[in-house]
Amino acid sequence: MGPFESVKALFMVGEACVGLVSAQYNSAREPSIICTACFVATEMERVVRLGITGHRGLSAAVERLIRDALEAELQKCDMAELCGVSCIADGPDAWFAEAVLARGGRIEVVVPAEQYRDGLPTSHHAAYDTLLERAAETHHTGICESTSQAHMAGSEILVGLIDSLVAVWDGEPARGYGGTADVVGYARRMGVPVRVVWPEGATRS
Repeated sequence: MGPFESVKALFMVGEACVGLVSAQYNSAREPSIICTACFVATEMERVVRLGITGHRGLSAAVERLIRDALEAELQKCDMAELCGVSCIADGPDAWFAEAVLARGGRIEVVVPAEQYRDGLPTSHHAAYDTLLERAAETHHTGICESTSQAHMAGSEILVGLIDSLVAVWDGEPARGYGGTADVVGYARRMGVPVRVVWPEGATRS
C-alpha cells in the first residue's frame, strides 16, 4: 500500500470509529479506548459542546437578567467551534439556544419524551418548533410520556453529550425530581464542569 492509500485508510478508520463512539452513548461517561485515527478526526472537527439547564417560570424582569448573563457566557466562546445542547423548554433552555443561533453557533436538541412538547405551555410551541427545525441533530430518550423521570433521563443524555454545563440556578434544592439542582448534581458526579449563572437581583417566585 502506498503513502496516499495509507493516509486514506487511516481517515476511513477514523470516521468509522468516531461514528461508532457517537452512536454509543455511555451514561456513566466511562473512559473508552479509541484508536489514533479517532483523535485525528476529532481534532479536525474541533466542536465544543456546551449544555444548558435552568429554572422555568421566571418573571419578565428576571428573564432579561438571565438573557444578558447567557450572552456574557457565550462571549467567552469561539462560536465557530460551539455547539449548544438543549432540551429547548420554555425559559433558559430556549433563551440559550436562541442566543447560540443568533451568534452563529449551532444547536443540538435532546427530546426527553415523545409527548414532551404537549406538556410545554402552548405559547412556547412556536418557538419550540422553530428551534427543533434548526437543530443540527436531535437525541431522544425513547420514552413516550413526559414525566419527571423522562425529563431527568433527557438531562442525563444531555450531560453525556457535553463538555461543560451552564446552569441557571439559584443554588436551592430541586422542587421536584429532575429539577435544575438534580441536573447540576448529576453533572458534577459525572465530572462535567458546571458554570452557575444567577445574576444579582434575580429571584424565583
